[in-house]
Amino acid sequence: MAGEQADAPDNTALRTALWRALHLEVDPPPHVLADGIGLRLAAPGEGWRDRPDMDPAATRGFRAAMVARARFIEDLIAEQSDRGVTQYVVLGAGLDTFAQRRPEIASRLQVYEVDQPGTQAWKRRRLVELGYGVPGWLHLVPVDFEAGGDWLKQLAAAGFDPGRPAVIVSTGVTMYLSKDATAAALRQIAGLAPGSTLAMTFLLPAELLDDADRPGLRASKKGAQASGTPFVSFYTPPEMLALARAAGFKDVRHVPGPSLAERYFTGRTDGLRPSSGEDLLLATT
Repeated sequence: MAGEQADAPDNTALRTALWRALHLEVDPPPHVLADGIGLRLAAPGEGWRDRPDMDPAATRGFRAAMVARARFIEDLIAEQSDRGVTQYVVLGAGLDTFAQRRPEIASRLQVYEVDQPGTQAWKRRRLVELGYGVPGWLHLVPVDFEAGGDWLKQLAAAGFDPGRPAVIVSTGVTMYLSKDATAAALRQIAGLAPGSTLAMTFLLPAELLDDADRPGLRASKKGAQASGTPFVSFYTPPEMLALARAAGFKDVRHVPGPSLAERYFTGRTDGLRPSSGEDLLLATT
C-alpha cells in the first residue's frame, strides 16, 4: 500500500499477481489457485517471465506461498458466505481478482476493496478496459493511508455497514506498517459487529524460519528496501496473538504457514511447497 506511483499499483501488488500467474504457467496441475486475470490486469508486456524476480526455480516457494494464502482466504470467504455473512473487506487489495474469478460467490456479497487512490483509479480503468466492469456489489474504496486517511470512515461512505458482520482480510501488509499502526487497525476491526472475522498475514522473525528459507527472506528485505517499501515489522506468533487479544478480539487463532502446505500441497508429485516465514492471524469479534 506504500511506495506507489500516481495512478498505478505498487511493485509488490504487481509481483504478487505475476507470481500467481506463474503458478498457472510453470507448475503442473492441480493448481492451488487459478488466477490468470491478474496477469491480464497487470499487462506486463512480453518478457515478463525473464525478470529476475520471476525465475521459476528461485521463486518456487514464494509463489506457492502466495497461492496458498489466497486459496485459504477464498475458502474462508466461501465458508463465511454460506453462514450468512454478506460483507467482505480487502485491505490493501492491490490486484486482487476474487470478484472477477469467483462471481458466483462475490455477487452474493458486498465486496469492498480498499487501497491507495492511484491503485484504485488504475484498477477501475483496467477492469472497464478488459470488459469486467465494476458491478454494483464491488466497491473500490480509495484511502490515502500515507496522509492518515480513515479507512473505516471511507468504507462507511461507500456503503459498508459496521453494524453487520463482515470478513476483513489483510494479506501482505503488516510488514510495511509500524506495530503501533497495526495495533490501531486491530482495535478498529475488533470494534466491528459481533461475528466478524479477520484474517491477517504477518512475517516471522528470521530466527523462526527454516534454514533454507532465510536467504529468501534476506533477498526479499533487500528488494523491498530498494523499491522504497522496506519491511519494518516482524512478529512471533505469541506476539501477534497478544496484540489481537489486547485489541479486543473475542477469539484469536494462529494459522502456521506449514499448515497451508499440508492442506493444499499434500500428495503433489512435483514437490512444490510454500516457503516458511509468513503466518496468519485468524480472529473473531
